[in-house]
Amino acid sequence: MELITPDFGLIFWQLLVFGILFFLLAKFAWKPIIQSLAEREQSIDEAIKLSETTRAEMAELKAGNEQLIASARAERDALIKQAKEASDAMIAQAKLDAQTASNQEIEKARVAFEQEKASAVAAIRKEAATLSLDLAEKVLKSQLKDKAAQEKLVTEWMADVKLS
Repeated sequence: MELITPDFGLIFWQLLVFGILFFLLAKFAWKPIIQSLAEREQSIDEAIKLSETTRAEMAELKAGNEQLIASARAERDALIKQAKEASDAMIAQAKLDAQTASNQEIEKARVAFEQEKASAVAAIRKEAATLSLDLAEKVLKSQLKDKAAQEKLVTEWMADVKLS
């Protein structure tokens, strides 16, 4: 039963040791512990504020980045459109130049063909005239071998000349 009901002396010494321990803890340990807890709480509060500030800055940076990306995409699209327009214009100009050059070459070929045709016709006419004269000369030589035939032909020509 001694364990259940302690003596007065045991209670006294336990209270005395508890009081001394309480006094020592209060004097030397609790102030530094409470101060370190306060410092810890303050550093946690500062870290939370810093994280909120950082989060806000990150949101601003993200918005800025999105604006930069959007403007870069718009600029890229404008450059692509401008390049496509320039390319289309160059292709159209090249087609027009090619068509013009083709038409000029066709016209040159047509003119050359007409000149060749005209010179060929002239050559054929000249050759025909030469052949006609040669033929006429041979026919006349064969028909006009005698003097009487020559005189008869000359008189016929003279009669034709007078009539016209």
